[in-house]
Amino acid sequence: MPKMKSHSGTKKRISKITKNGKIKRARAFRSHILNKMSTKRKRQLRKGAYADKTNAANIRVLLPYK
Repeated sequence: MPKMKSHSGTKKRISKITKNGKIKRARAFRSHILNKMSTKRKRQLRKGAYADKTNAANIRVLLPYK
């Protein structure tokens, strides 16, 4: 049976899956138009986050080998 393909867009957004099964992701709104955003807000957006558990099952389907 051939290998399943991973979803390219999801690969770019999800950094890793932890040992406990949580899915780590980067935060949004960090690409442009940053001069109107406060320094505190930009600093907080640098930190990673976890994908919501309601989306976790769908992400695992999109990334079968991660």
